[in-house]
Amino acid sequence: MRYEIKGDNLPVVVCTIDAGESMITQGGAMAWMDPGIEMKTEGGGSIGKALGRMFSGEKIFRNIYTATRNDSMIAFSSSFPGYIVAYEITPDKPVIIQKSSFLATTAGLQTEVFFNKKIGAGLFGGEGFIMQKVSGTGTLFAEIDGSAIEYDLAAGQKIIVNTGSLATMDASCSMDIETVKGVKNIIFGGEGLFHTVITGPGHVTLQTMPVQKFVSAITPFLPTSSSGS
Repeated sequence: MRYEIKGDNLPVVVCTIDAGESMITQGGAMAWMDPGIEMKTEGGGSIGKALGRMFSGEKIFRNIYTATRNDSMIAFSSSFPGYIVAYEITPDKPVIIQKSSFLATTAGLQTEVFFNKKIGAGLFGGEGFIMQKVSGTGTLFAEIDGSAIEYDLAAGQKIIVNTGSLATMDASCSMDIETVKGVKNIIFGGEGLFHTVITGPGHVTLQTMPVQKFVSAITPFLPTSSSGS
């Protein structure tokens, strides 16, 4: 599989696959493709795996696109202004992604629901509570809302991020939730009650404009409906 990421803040990844190679995605992500590619919709394994994907924010059914001849083209587009980032996954280096970040993978990868084991993160983590773990061997394409900012954390190094700003992290990183200190900060700070704390070692990708933040920013400017008497 060869690929090229094109576009500006509404990007698309154009993949070239040979006969027998497959790409896996959710419904609606495919933008265009050659006639030499066949689509098959399936649940992707057991009922438990399908329900796990639904619980983590994915759709139950997946679309599998398989090339019937060499040099077949298929493109996947983002659903929100931002970036598409490619990750090369290996058995010893799985990646944890936010539930809305999954765009497409090659056929050698598996996705499963990822629960944070710490009680604090589980109860109050918001977007940091239920994520997805991508493992196996192959390429993952992830959607990033807004701009993608990347950090390599050393062992024990921490970074505190707003809930929803974490897009991806290496599975070697750990995640916990921290309460915002100070009553005035909680009431007037506008940052909510909790922050997400990521601890290295590992690579972390942050997103500058999560969809939830964007919706909150434009909601006050949307017209309200009124009913006539």
